[in-house]
Amino acid sequence: MKIIDLSVSHCNDATEPFGPKIEHSDHSAGAHRLAKMAGIEASDFPDTMALATDFISGSAHAGTHIDAPYHYGPLCEGRPAKTVDQVPLEWCYGPGVVLDMRHKEAGAEITIEDMKHALGKIGYVLKRGDIVLLHTGCDKYWGTDTPTYLAMQSGLGISGLNWLLDQGIRCIGIDAWTLDRPVNAMVAAYKQTGDKNELWPTHIHGRRREYLQIEKLANLEMLPRPYGFTISALPVKLQGCTAGWCRAVAVFAD
Repeated sequence: MKIIDLSVSHCNDATEPFGPKIEHSDHSAGAHRLAKMAGIEASDFPDTMALATDFISGSAHAGTHIDAPYHYGPLCEGRPAKTVDQVPLEWCYGPGVVLDMRHKEAGAEITIEDMKHALGKIGYVLKRGDIVLLHTGCDKYWGTDTPTYLAMQSGLGISGLNWLLDQGIRCIGIDAWTLDRPVNAMVAAYKQTGDKNELWPTHIHGRRREYLQIEKLANLEMLPRPYGFTISALPVKLQGCTAGWCRAVAVFAD
């Protein structure tokens, strides 16, 4: 099989507003830490070196991750919303299909017509359980500066979201910071209309209909074909949390 990495790295100074903080502890520091725990001397380890480790702090929404229904609100479809450790793993593993939205302007809404057109171009019909990946091209701005990365995407609207869910889709991915339109576009629409539904609409719609998002994907242009592969995006099991980091990959069987 061939596995293609669709994830961005967790790193210091990440191109996002709530990135992780990573402290690396080398082998010499590990010797002192383990010696203290075990009641021995650091010099008792060969070459006075033990085990290197890392200490990470930051948001569960840093890097490539799965948003759980509880992220959207306390209730979903009238029931307590699932936290990430309660999400059925079957929703995070399944046939993938890429819908090319790179022609859409930054800030634009991805519509039903856009997705139907993309499916027609590749000759594919959505099936229940597919994992739909929206390819905006925004990931090429990862590693530049945070304001640029946050602004250079299109995003899914509620009508498009409902259409996907009606096809039996449980998990939707995007190569950008949010499945919604960029923050600047949402806020501008809100200030113009006064309509609170302009703010994070697809996220908040998750209070009404149950689904998952994979955010901050990357490398979708590296996939040799837009379907005929398996997506694995299993989230880290963080008890009671709104999201979980994942190593999203596309698996092509030989």
